[in-house]
Amino acid sequence: MDSSELRIGDAEREQTMAALREHFAQGRLTHEELDERLDRSLAAKTAGDLAQVTADLPGHQPAYREQAAPYETPGSPYGAGDWRAAMHAHRQQMRAMHDTHREMHRAAWQARREMRWRGPMRGPTQGPMRRGHGPHPLVPVLFVLMVLGLIFGGFGVFKALLVVWLGALLFSLVRRRFHHRG
Repeated sequence: MDSSELRIGDAEREQTMAALREHFAQGRLTHEELDERLDRSLAAKTAGDLAQVTADLPGHQPAYREQAAPYETPGSPYGAGDWRAAMHAHRQQMRAMHDTHREMHRAAWQARREMRWRGPMRGPTQGPMRRGHGPHPLVPVLFVLMVLGLIFGGFGVFKALLVVWLGALLFSLVRRRFHHRG
């Protein structure tokens, strides 16, 4: 069956009438010719009838698009290869962005780790500063209390505070030794 014998619908008629109005606006048709062709477009039943309405106008192919056969794929203005190339480029770009984000996250994590180990004021040659090193915060307080007890109190208070201070210092050293091994 020839494609010009296929029956048409309202959508194809509307497309042809829109093309006729455009030709009228560009001065190719008079008002009477436009009315006559619009009437013929409305009365058309097949694709061939519509083709005759626009046959003498530039671009004399029908103003509507014929439907593609079910086994045909509609043509893309870009082509399937271009689409695949664009999708491949997009995937590569997304992978690169993901890798960059991952590297930035890793660098930030490493910087936080270095800050935790070295401390903000220590240089790279001074070695790591770990938690649990140095005297316990109670040791300086005990030292101050011991000195105050020596100045204002008696010798007995001084001895008691000296024993507690030495015990805290010994406990701090033992704890540091076991933390260093672990």
